[in-house]
Amino acid sequence: MVELDDEIAAVWESVVNGDAEWLANRVLTFELTKETVLRELKKTPRTRREKAFQTILKNRTFHGGILAEGSGLLKYGENGKGIRSRWYPGTLAKRLLNLNYIASKMDFRCEDGLRVMEEMADDPRAAYFIDPPYTAGGKKAGRRLYKHCDLDHERLFAVCKTLKGDFLMTYDNAEEVKSMARCHRFQMRLIPMTNTHHATMEELVVGKDLSWMDGFPAVHEPEAEYVTRKRKKKGPHKKKNRQR
Repeated sequence: MVELDDEIAAVWESVVNGDAEWLANRVLTFELTKETVLRELKKTPRTRREKAFQTILKNRTFHGGILAEGSGLLKYGENGKGIRSRWYPGTLAKRLLNLNYIASKMDFRCEDGLRVMEEMADDPRAAYFIDPPYTAGGKKAGRRLYKHCDLDHERLFAVCKTLKGDFLMTYDNAEEVKSMARCHRFQMRLIPMTNTHHATMEELVVGKDLSWMDGFPAVHEPEAEYVTRKRKKKGPHKKKNRQR
């Protein structure tokens, strides 16, 4: 797993380094109120696991779970529950403890994903799930959601072309993305998804061979756009005199 955001990386590093149980216990014993959350987030974390807990707290109590600059605490939340609307301590603790069972099999890196992909490109056994920030085509969603939102999308597609292994990449349904996918001869499918406002949208999936997705009725290919050119009408052909 590769993640560039230091706060998110702290969570996965804590899990991999054996602090999943500590995090689970911290979640279960934390008395969540607006005051306790603000007090906790004002602290300067002394260890990676303390930073990891702050990240989990932000993700569960900030609007949409957004960690980027400008995000803040939920005001109304789901069903008017405010900051408690997405705080399920039992469920969160269980997830952390379940991750603890496979922590020894995980390799986590706080690095640039593109660099790691280039490093692994020649390995045909490697498979990749790629979820870049949605900033292609001037989209603003990625800039609002992520700290590290600047990405050379053309370079990402070029790197994907060099991968010996298979990959699955999710993207916003943007024309610029579809154009890059066609240019590199990748396949595309549209799948339904629900955003933070519970509205149904379509997300673009890109890969080398996505025929396995065709069995799902909600999945379909993007409509291809064709440019038609008007042909100029030509006058009647003049027959040339032929000499025998």
